[in-house]
Amino acid sequence: MKEPKRVLFVNSEILPYIPETTASTVGRYLPQGVQESGKEIRSFMPRYGCINERRNQLHEVIRLSGMNIIVNDIDRPLIIKVASIPSARMQVYFIDNDDYFQRKFIFNDENGNFFEDNDERAIFFARGVLETVKKLRWKPDIIHCQGWISHILPLYLKKIYKDDPIFTDSKLILSLYDEADSFTFADDMRSKIILPGIKNKDLDILSPANGTNLAKLAVQNADGIIMGSQNINEELASFVKASKLPVLPYVGISTSDSEYIKEYNQFYDTILENNAI
Repeated sequence: MKEPKRVLFVNSEILPYIPETTASTVGRYLPQGVQESGKEIRSFMPRYGCINERRNQLHEVIRLSGMNIIVNDIDRPLIIKVASIPSARMQVYFIDNDDYFQRKFIFNDENGNFFEDNDERAIFFARGVLETVKKLRWKPDIIHCQGWISHILPLYLKKIYKDDPIFTDSKLILSLYDEADSFTFADDMRSKIILPGIKNKDLDILSPANGTNLAKLAVQNADGIIMGSQNINEELASFVKASKLPVLPYVGISTSDSEYIKEYNQFYDTILENNAI
C-alpha cells in the first residue's frame, strides 16, 4: 500500500487563534480539507501573545522544546506548544519564545508601527519550524508557506537543510498575499539571516530589505507559487511571471467553499508529479 503524501503547513495565521483574514481562513480550512483527501498534515504558526492559551487549551510539548536558536548572536530558547481544533481532528503546533512572541500585538505595536525585530522573529520562526519537524522525524513531501513571516523558510530549506534526510525530497509551495509592499525591515537583516551554507550573493535581492523583496527571496527558493490574493503588487507579480515557476492563479476563498481546497490539493499533486518525471 502506498504511503500517503505529507504536507507541512507553515502559516502566519490560523483561525480561531487569530481574527478572520484570507490567510487565517486558508490556514484553518485548507489543512483540514487536505487531510480529509487522504494526505497527512502538520500545521505550524507563531504563538503570538494575543492568543489566549487557557481558552484555546495550548500546552507545551516538553519533548520538542528545550532547543536554543541563535539569532543576531543571542541564544534564545525554542518553546513548542500544541493545541487541537476538535471539529477538524487537527493539531496546530506553535513556535514560541518569550522575547519574540509574548507581546499582545501580532506584527505592529499599539501605534501601528511595524516591530523593529520582525526580521528576527521571522528567522526564529523559520528555523524553529524546520528544527521541530526534524525532531518529529516527519518527512514532508510538500511544505506550504503562507504569510510574510514564513518567507525566510524557503531559503533555509534550499540552502541549509536540503541535504537533511527529512527534507531531501520536499517541494516548497509559496502562497503570496497582498501584504508585501507596506513594510521595511532593519538595515542589518541580511547579516542576521546568514548561516553556514548561505552566501552574501544569495541575499542580493534584499536590497533594500522590505516586504516585496523578502517575498521575491521566497519565490527564488520555491518550486510552485499560489496567488493567494487577487491583487498582488505588480512588481512582485512580474517577478513571479519571470521566474517561470508553476503558478496557481487566484481562486476565490470562502469558509464553506471547498473548490479552492480541491485546486490547491491538485496543485500539490502536479508539483510532485512533475518532479517524479
